[in-house]
Amino acid sequence: MEKLRHWDDELTDEQRDAILERIAQGIVRRGMAAPAVLFLELNKPLSFVASQSLVVLTPFLAPFVGVENVHRYSRLLEKRENVERLIDRIEQLEYERQQEQSDATRL
Repeated sequence: MEKLRHWDDELTDEQRDAILERIAQGIVRRGMAAPAVLFLELNKPLSFVASQSLVVLTPFLAPFVGVENVHRYSRLLEKRENVERLIDRIEQLEYERQQEQSDATRL
């Protein structure tokens, strides 16, 4: 993944999509699609506040996840449409997983 140079750099569409895909796949793989979608829908209006909270908490989070990751996630959460994209992707992956399971049970 490309590094962001400054805190005010925007994520490219490719960076955004890669992060969203990784998060969505992890959620669906753990069977947490429904609670995650509920949580995201309820907190969507607070996404900008959450992004700024990540900036403030960087000194505490960076040792665990790295400064670049904190920076990427704060950039991602700044825009509410990214949260909506994540919700859509989670729902799509969950639907595909359920289709695969129902196909497997028919065989």
